[in-house]
Amino acid sequence: MNRIVAPTALMLGNFVTGLAIMSPAGMLGDLAAGLSVSVRQAGLLITFGAVVLCIGSPLMTWLTSRADRRLLLAGTMFGIALTHVAALLVPDYAGMLVLRLIMLAIAAAFTPMAAGTAALLASEARRAGTIVYVFLGWSLAFAFGLPLVTFLAAHVGWRETLLAIGVLALLAAFLILACLPRGLTGSAVELRTWIALGRDRLVVLLLLITTFQIAGQFCVFTFLGPLLLKLAQAGPEWIGTAFGLFGVCGFVGNLLALRVVGALGPFRTSVFYLAMLLLGSVVWSVGAVGAVLPVLLLASALWGFGFAALNSMQQTRLVAAAPQFASASVALNTSVIYVGQAIGSGVGGWLFERGNLLGNGYAGITFLVLALGTLALTRPQPAQLRA
Repeated sequence: MNRIVAPTALMLGNFVTGLAIMSPAGMLGDLAAGLSVSVRQAGLLITFGAVVLCIGSPLMTWLTSRADRRLLLAGTMFGIALTHVAALLVPDYAGMLVLRLIMLAIAAAFTPMAAGTAALLASEARRAGTIVYVFLGWSLAFAFGLPLVTFLAAHVGWRETLLAIGVLALLAAFLILACLPRGLTGSAVELRTWIALGRDRLVVLLLLITTFQIAGQFCVFTFLGPLLLKLAQAGPEWIGTAFGLFGVCGFVGNLLALRVVGALGPFRTSVFYLAMLLLGSVVWSVGAVGAVLPVLLLASALWGFGFAALNSMQQTRLVAAAPQFASASVALNTSVIYVGQAIGSGVGGWLFERGNLLGNGYAGITFLVLALGTLALTRPQPAQLRA
């Protein structure tokens, strides 16, 4: 019975992990005001954190590959809980930055280990669907978590919002301990594992796709709230609505991907959802020129519809490319997600600070076109289009 409900525990853990990682984006203005720093400095909580996650994800996967998955995943949730509770006591920006980097170093192991664990729990026939299901947690974080973070930070307080995330992490830890089987371990990750993955052309191209598409998304997404405020004078309610549309559409997109991937195959499904991301960036750029709030909200919906499902397809294709190295390849994908975040938020912050509010959308389009071109290089042979 526990093997049936275990994917749900992993999904909840991904929800908490996504919320912990992305929460600053939902309350950037409140963080900046509360810590007496600029919006760009507050955005560095995401940029610097992305660097830690980039390094920490493969490093933690390597160091913990022989560990009991149940204890490791639950311990990660306990670490996230403790650091979020500690945020109540941190007095300034420097302390918050250090605490966040510690939290992210702990959280780095969860998503790749959750994907690898899902692959171990599911039969080969159900593996793709199980992995997509586990990654619904990230969609839920965007759909319901970030809008709630925006609302709570504005009306209750950003420190109290972080405390609530800590409580959720504690609940997830206990659920993982209760649902995952004891003694579950995967293949050991060794130096030859990384060498084998680095020599795999498909794996390398998939990692490049992730880097480009995440960079394209985060040129705007990191600064979504401040951009909506400056472009269209949107208040907290409209900013929360934008995050809500992004997340709800992401949840719907991921559910649809779960239903169609078996018929279309991961490659064709990836093409469709990456096209939605590119369309969303074009719509955003058009809306930004005229500062038209409904058009900017439509762009948020299109981004969300493509974002989570495309990430799930990337994970699925990586696992299929090298099933024996699933945790390692997903760890590398998680790592380049944060490379993309760092690139995108860095470029977006540079443009935002200089008042080039239209440039964020154009930069996003550039990165997404690169992602689409790289995706075309991974097209399987006709007999393998379902793979």
